[in-house]
Amino acid sequence: MTAGLGLWVLAGIAAAVLVGATVQGIVGLGLNLITAPVVTLLAPELVPVVPLWLALLYPLGALRREWREADFAGMRWALGGRVPGTAVGVLVVAWASDQVLGVGVGIMVLAAVGLTWRAVRVPVTAGSLTTAGFVAGITGTATSIGGPPVAIVYQHHEAAEIRATMAVFFAAGALLSLLGLGAGGQLDLSDLYLALLFSPVLVLGHLLSVMLRPRLDPGHTRAAVLSICGLSGAVLLVRSLTG
Repeated sequence: MTAGLGLWVLAGIAAAVLVGATVQGIVGLGLNLITAPVVTLLAPELVPVVPLWLALLYPLGALRREWREADFAGMRWALGGRVPGTAVGVLVVAWASDQVLGVGVGIMVLAAVGLTWRAVRVPVTAGSLTTAGFVAGITGTATSIGGPPVAIVYQHHEAAEIRATMAVFFAAGALLSLLGLGAGGQLDLSDLYLALLFSPVLVLGHLLSVMLRPRLDPGHTRAAVLSICGLSGAVLLVRSLTG
């Protein structure tokens, strides 16, 4: 037992982290799109803090190779929007029950899948990035899923730029959310210890993604990821609504 969690729960979370880390290493996001619904199903008390720690830890290693490709100028606008969004997200966490957060995670995942599947084209401007950052601040802090709004803005850019830019946003954004939750008295060191327990799984997922990138068809990978995310989000939403 770790943090009161059974072996099978830990194994289920570890499997989700492995798949999510591998997917994010390939396409730029996916860690918490896959991990957060599974964690919410198996151990809702860990959401959003443990997934946020994972979202902070993983990009630090991923940026080592591709940090030069990141759009740092654009991230200034996105992170500027994330700051006030984070404050709203902290209030949501303080108010919402586990069931409400479960519904929120499920809806966020399904909305992200729907928008991404339709390949909505959004111009990359200061306004669109600030708005995406604000929305990501709310959803990222409340549900640990903050990548889709910004990823939708960048989705038509080169793969390396998307991965690096999203890594910057995930690391800085998760740090902002954790600081906000800490200021609200909603952090516990046990959550960090649990996230560190999964850090070898993050490393393994990153290594797998580096090996798989040249061998995978981007179109098929994208469809598979969206299908997995959609299924997990739907299961979580139904379970949360039926209580």
